Amino acid sequence: MTPRALNRLSLFNVVALALGLVFLYLPIVILVIYSFNASRLVTVWGGWSLRWYTEFFHDRAMLDAAWMSFRVAATSATIATLLGTLAAMALSRGERFAGRSLFSGMLYAPLVMPEVITGLSLLLLFVAVNAGRGFWTVTIAHTTLTLCFVAVVVQSRLGVLDRSLEEAALIVPAIAAGWMLAFTLSLDDLVIASFTTGPGSATLPIRIYSEVRLGVKPEINAICTLAIALIAAVIVIASLVSKLSNSRGESAAPL
Repeated sequence: MTPRALNRLSLFNVVALALGLVFLYLPIVILVIYSFNASRLVTVWGGWSLRWYTEFFHDRAMLDAAWMSFRVAATSATIATLLGTLAAMALSRGERFAGRSLFSGMLYAPLVMPEVITGLSLLLLFVAVNAGRGFWTVTIAHTTLTLCFVAVVVQSRLGVLDRSLEEAALIVPAIAAGWMLAFTLSLDDLVIASFTTGPGSATLPIRIYSEVRLGVKPEINAICTLAIALIAAVIVIASLVSKLSNSRGESAAPL
């Protein structure tokens, strides 16, 4: 391939990447900017202001929904991390046992299962056992959703470690990364939570969705901006933890 062809290919890649980033992140940038809009109309710029952030911190219903989301996310992420780590160790370190393929398939099924089907299945289960829908039903549902993601992260870490090494300290970063991933997935879930929640236990995404159906308020932009900032911070921390895990794994690997 000639240098000119390489340059054209490189230019095409750069343009494609730029267009992809604009397509993905321009709406988010606009949302963040308009969260500081002083005007009540979301499409009319009225100057810079923190008015809608103040409105959010005085909105009791929104604050209750946010607190519910944090409680559910923290609890489900912790349970999912415990169970997912045990499942990953069973698959990575356990001898081949009867039903291993079935166990693995069932463990990773939520990765490819549509959330509508998962949510409806869990709803039917809770109705069948006459479980009152609320905090714990949403927590169980989110644990079911996020457990497989934790197992993937921890199993990938275990796969590159020598079995003769002491594993406990080496997989801690992977476990932490799995917990953060599970926390983020739970925090922004709408579909499954809408099936399994009940009166008085609405999560923040459900509350935001119900508000948006009546029209987008500037306060929603402020709430979404805070959620974006929180999730971005969790992702950055998870990325740093994952890199730390990789570096420790490489340094501990036998020469």
